[in-house]
Amino acid sequence: MTIFDFYIFDRNGTCLCYAEWNRKKQSGISKDEEYKLMYGMLFSIKSFVNRISPTDIKDGFLNFKTSKYMLHFYETPSGLKLIMNTDLGAGSMRDVLHQIYSTIYVEYVVKNPLCELDKPILSELFKSKLDEFIRSLPVFASKVS
Repeated sequence: MTIFDFYIFDRNGTCLCYAEWNRKKQSGISKDEEYKLMYGMLFSIKSFVNRISPTDIKDGFLNFKTSKYMLHFYETPSGLKLIMNTDLGAGSMRDVLHQIYSTIYVEYVVKNPLCELDKPILSELFKSKLDEFIRSLPVFASKVS
């Protein structure tokens, strides 16, 4: 199992953080274009799920699966969006994304007077804590191809 990459977007679609670990294939477009594409897709999928669902969904959109990877989505009440792409064997990452938000983002961004909310995260401490946390997960492994 493996984790490919991770994004944090604010409520306006600005990518605040991007990190990758075992991503083998690049998108072939600039990172800014990739961020816009990812946010636009999430916006559309969320809208689709909320409108088309035959029942009232408490949690809304949580993830989707392709034949090659799984995208996991977590949104905070303030509109912060955390996205993680994993391989198909990873299972639900909802609790992991919540933990990243509550123990890493809140501790090292929100409580840091040097970090500006709604601006890209430049804190090396945040980035190192995120990397350390991801690498410590049982689901994190470098795929041998």
